[in-house]
Amino acid sequence: MIREAVLGDMGALRGVFRRASLSNDGEREVLLAHPEVLEFQDQAVTEGRTRAAVAGGGIVGFASWLDAGGVVEVEDLFVDPDWMRHGIGRALMTDLITMARGRGIRRAEVTANHHAMAFYETVGFAVTGEEQTRFGPAPRMALELEP
Repeated sequence: MIREAVLGDMGALRGVFRRASLSNDGEREVLLAHPEVLEFQDQAVTEGRTRAAVAGGGIVGFASWLDAGGVVEVEDLFVDPDWMRHGIGRALMTDLITMARGRGIRRAEVTANHHAMAFYETVGFAVTGEEQTRFGPAPRMALELEP
């Protein structure tokens, strides 16, 4: 089940965010050296821009988005490592795409980290360029949404 996240979910969301962030061996060391980036803030939840995936009695993933001038920007997409490869990420993306279409938005964009590129490609995103992030270059990807 996917539903809107509420402030009461923040503990669970922060746990998923941290566990998922640290699940990639290649990024763990740099993230631990910058612990401030492992703190999930409540702004998107407070503004009603976070969707939570619930399974097994708890939150197992979430996605946050931003309306960027007629484009939906995927801000966050995190799945608890124990639930990865169970369709949670795909379900969250389907939910965001459905929401975007309902708002008349016809394009989704994301700045992906390298280990998530294959996932985004499987749900239809294509690389459109590169963006500089705090930790170096990252692929910029887009998905055209059909009505």
